[in-house]
Amino acid sequence: MRTAHRTCPLCEAVCGLTLTLDDGDNVIGVRGDADDPFSKGFVCPKGASLGRLDQDGDRLSTPLIREGGEWREASWQEAFEAVERGLSAVPAPSRAIYLGNPNAHTMAGALYAAPLIRALGTRQVYSASTADQMPKQVSAGLMFGHSLTIPVPDLDRTDYLLMLGANPLESNGSLCTAPDFPGRLKALRRRGGRLVVVDPRRTRTAALADEHVFIRPGTDAYLLMGVVHTLLTEKLTDVRVPVGGLAELEEAVSGFTPEACADACGVPAELITRLARELAAAPTAAVYGRIGTCTVEFGTLAQWLVDVVNVLTGNLDRPGGAMFPRPATEGPRRRRPYATGRWHSRVRGLPEANGELPVATLADEIETPGEGRIRALITVAGNPVLSAPNGARLDRALAGLDFMVSVDPYLNETTRHADVILPPPRVTQAGHYDFALLGFAVRDYVRYSPPVVPLPEGRPSEGEILARLTMIASGQGASADPALLDELALDQTLRRAVETPGSPVEGQDPAGLRALLTGSNGAELRLDAMLRLGPYGDWGGRALGEGNGLSLTTLLENPHGIDLGPLRPRIPEGVLTTASGAVELAPEAILADVPRLREGLGRRASGFVLIGRRHLRSNNSWMHNVAPLVGGSNRCTLQIHPQDVEELGLAGHAVIRSAAGELVVQLEPTDTIMRGVVSLPHGWGHAGTSQLVAAKNAGVSANILTDESIVDPLSGNAVLNGVPVTLVPA
Repeated sequence: MRTAHRTCPLCEAVCGLTLTLDDGDNVIGVRGDADDPFSKGFVCPKGASLGRLDQDGDRLSTPLIREGGEWREASWQEAFEAVERGLSAVPAPSRAIYLGNPNAHTMAGALYAAPLIRALGTRQVYSASTADQMPKQVSAGLMFGHSLTIPVPDLDRTDYLLMLGANPLESNGSLCTAPDFPGRLKALRRRGGRLVVVDPRRTRTAALADEHVFIRPGTDAYLLMGVVHTLLTEKLTDVRVPVGGLAELEEAVSGFTPEACADACGVPAELITRLARELAAAPTAAVYGRIGTCTVEFGTLAQWLVDVVNVLTGNLDRPGGAMFPRPATEGPRRRRPYATGRWHSRVRGLPEANGELPVATLADEIETPGEGRIRALITVAGNPVLSAPNGARLDRALAGLDFMVSVDPYLNETTRHADVILPPPRVTQAGHYDFALLGFAVRDYVRYSPPVVPLPEGRPSEGEILARLTMIASGQGASADPALLDELALDQTLRRAVETPGSPVEGQDPAGLRALLTGSNGAELRLDAMLRLGPYGDWGGRALGEGNGLSLTTLLENPHGIDLGPLRPRIPEGVLTTASGAVELAPEAILADVPRLREGLGRRASGFVLIGRRHLRSNNSWMHNVAPLVGGSNRCTLQIHPQDVEELGLAGHAVIRSAAGELVVQLEPTDTIMRGVVSLPHGWGHAGTSQLVAAKNAGVSANILTDESIVDPLSGNAVLNGVPVTLVPA
């Protein structure tokens, strides 16, 4: 037996793991890495089951080609040649790509997805982002200048945390990378801080809080408007950062009194006022809103208001407030106006955001005839049949494609439509660095995990698979060397660095810098370059203090990770990249959407609405084939208040209907949910899968009920919470 250390790739918490492997390279034990300075030995049920996921017998190990409705195994070269034939038959504007959630957890997704998109030559780019966090990214772009300049709550130092639409005791946190999120919240309370959770359900997180506030799903923007109105009218503001648009903000919030907002959101006016006063009076405070505030009709407005409150209370960019992490691979960002809608979708005219179109219109673009109709699709680590709104329609649409290729370890509800499936290697056979997630960490930290198990001879890594797809899409052919893509990327990175005024390597020879890089493959070489050029790098950053800065070698010599210290104020150093150099409190695009919110003032909700929910032992649609993670509380049931069950005459099961579809669901009566609200977890509905455990615990897909015709207009994000439904006895 041997032990190895790596970062868990199964959620956003980036916990360190210690693996025990037998002489056959099978993981036979997993525990938290007690020497990791960030996670300090914490592990959740998902991380503890990494070995079961890694050795899942239903994972594909060789490519599959579908011919005449039947699947057959193929060699890698044969599979790539089939991809070349299929893609070359479709013009670039009719090609599309969908990137699933796991791309945020892999080096391959971070390094090779963008070149693949460019090589495809299409604007038909879709991802799980528009069924998740796109409102936060659009809000951050408009306020701070870049869609990844997202402030996170300084959990370890704050005195007051207001949390909306988040359940980190189940999710482990999102857009807020914090190993042992539960322990950090308990520590907040132990040091005398206050935790307030706003949620339509009394979740495990809400049960831990000092106070739980029930709210009607989808109305967080009204509560926050009432808070902002109180802060401004009672002169409770303490703005400590450069801002623009304060006068325009005051005009925009006029009329959104706590009394008016109370009718819209179901939170009493006096409670809204008290929350505003408590936030203003706390020594430090932070407001944090997550998926429950994103996947709603006013998602971008809610995210904007979260950070407006952080600014007005003097808590943006200061210890204990909402702060900007400084990841080790962060590169320079130019100051320029941020905008969405640079192009629009062909059928519904929905705006682009961050280079993507809303996944809610993917089926439209496949089904609707005309120039530019999607005829070929690449999916990478995604199952949009289960994760996109009105998945049943998308399921039918995928069957009409001319060609489809999926990079995925499973034959599932989406990949069953593919002509070619290219499976990535086992988790333990891949190196791991969290390019995306360390940008949202509540403490600056860095860690790299090299592969634990070597790849078999001739078996490409996931990065090599995506690189070969890129070479095919760009016309280089199925036999082109994928290493050429890495060398091109390195050359571009180094040339840009030496030509950038003020760069630590300004004026140096790119070839000389390339010769200094180390790494056993293209991904490691590129990581080494980014580390060396980053704010802690040994090519000039050296923010670590005495001695050399970061490089790949440094990380390999520190397998448990390196603590880079608590978050520090970054606005003085230029983290804002808006055209004005200030925080924009009243972006024009935001203000243009406020009248839509104003129309709902005084409107009282009626009827039932559907919301989702998260399970600790699950992550979207891709962990239901691991037996230890299925069962117990991790069940696909419809939570509903017992009084609603009684009044509707329900028992056992019910038929739930929406504008998009209907399901027969198993009921789980519980007084932890508001009356008039029902909750169904997402990611279930495994009817079209070869995964044996998932098929035995199929459940139903909540996205049969969600309506693809309704989106948040600013971001194009799907509305997956607050969906109107009716219920009748089954």
